[in-house]
Amino acid sequence: MRRALWPCLVFATGCVGTPTPLAPNVDGSVGVPHAGVLRGAEELPVKGPGFVRYRPKSPNYWGNPRLVRSITGIAAKVKDAVPGGAPLVVGDLSARHGGKIPGHRSHRTGRDVDLLFYVTTPSGAPVPSPGFAKIGTDGLAQVKDEHFVRLDVERNWLLVKELVSSEEAQVQWMFASRGVEALLIDYARARGEPLEIIWRAETMLLEPGDSSPHDDHVHVRIACSAEEEAAGCEGGGPRWEWLRSLPPLGELDAQTLGEIARDDPFGLEAAALESAAAGGDA
Repeated sequence: MRRALWPCLVFATGCVGTPTPLAPNVDGSVGVPHAGVLRGAEELPVKGPGFVRYRPKSPNYWGNPRLVRSITGIAAKVKDAVPGGAPLVVGDLSARHGGKIPGHRSHRTGRDVDLLFYVTTPSGAPVPSPGFAKIGTDGLAQVKDEHFVRLDVERNWLLVKELVSSEEAQVQWMFASRGVEALLIDYARARGEPLEIIWRAETMLLEPGDSSPHDDHVHVRIACSAEEEAAGCEGGGPRWEWLRSLPPLGELDAQTLGEIARDDPFGLEAAALESAAAGGDA
């Protein structure tokens, strides 16, 4: 009984898959990144300390609140660490209620965001991002009229370092080209960054094999939190060992189970929750 009860009791709101009249309390990221919806989204401001939207008037700047907070917080940290540079340019997140948006196969559940690279002049002076500039293996990108910009490895590494270290963000993937990854990892090693942080970055940085190489931006995807998994969020990939996971059933008390199946949308009785937490039959 315990095994049968766990998937649809603790994951009660996830058994439905999307918010419906039968499960009105399903909130957050629901489903997988390429086939899901979003509820309770937060909109990224047009600009803030250390960041600016790439498309100020676009409706596709809604995301999981954790993701939005992480973008704004990390952008501010990079700005404070390396003052005087241009802001982080933020591309698409998701539509307000999720679902398909133009130009993307994913970005449907509020867990994805495109971040344009910080760049400098070839001599190293920080300049505003020219847009989606394709960075070569030498770190240079031609923008127009024979002008070039260079990947700002210092600030882009700081961005990656903050992302992989963030307990709130819980990053699952950072899609970027192999050339960009090599430049950032080489810089981190030369600086003597902690091996744990470098290993996490190497693990999560990935050039996608089924789309563009992502040599003009980094596509960040956050993992489902334990609470979001209980409400129907599906990771669609690995859960790295350093990310928080949902505890085993026996370690959850009745109050926690009650919060996960919030407001008891299926009419589950508190006695059944208590019995499940204790390992008994309901």
